[in-house]
Amino acid sequence: MIIQTLSDAKILSEKIAGTFAAPRFYREKKTEIRESLLLFENNPIVTACIEIITARVNFSGHGLSHARKVAIDAGTIILIEGRHTMEADNVNRSVALAHIAGILHDIKRSSKNHARRGAEEAKTILRKFDLTDKEQTSVVNAIGNHEAFQSCTSIADPDAQLLSDALYDADKFRWGPDNFTEMIWDISDTFNIPIEILLDHFPAGLKALEKIRDTFRTSTGREYGPDFIALGLKIGERLYTELR
Repeated sequence: MIIQTLSDAKILSEKIAGTFAAPRFYREKKTEIRESLLLFENNPIVTACIEIITARVNFSGHGLSHARKVAIDAGTIILIEGRHTMEADNVNRSVALAHIAGILHDIKRSSKNHARRGAEEAKTILRKFDLTDKEQTSVVNAIGNHEAFQSCTSIADPDAQLLSDALYDADKFRWGPDNFTEMIWDISDTFNIPIEILLDHFPAGLKALEKIRDTFRTSTGREYGPDFIALGLKIGERLYTELR
């Protein structure tokens, strides 16, 4: 395949990714993922939040597809872990908060300190919805804590801490195959980055992925996150070799 454009490179990356099995999380947690998806699709607050973020023109490569995956996976982690730690009536409500946080988490992605700025923006947005003050604070703190290698707000409430950690882990799941099939191409297209410049930064990008491997925060994230990263590295290394 002759690579002339970013579109060609994206097609190549998708072909390479297609030669690998899906991450274990998606093979082993299908029941919880389906449940999270159903709750996601039937939450009017989530629908309203989607309308809000789709009205924003620049997400620096982290648009609705990214936000949707983060939201559904964060909700899945809550379903997996919350049933062991939460009151039964609180689990679905916490899943709803995870979905809201996932949709809004990158709302200030193009800004410096985007997690903290996004938390501030979310705080304003959430006031219009039927959420308690405690629920709003939980979502805001989770968004503020989702950036890697940054200091986090300490959270005393265990349910709110799980929400924060689930959002982080679901976001970092995207550093696996999605990084090479979607994210780098969306970012490159947003900023008009030529393939040659992208290749110059590839080795450093692969090293950054390796550092994420040990940062997952929930039990589910620590179980499945390294598999996402390992798979992403395999795809990235093959892609880099072929593009060169």
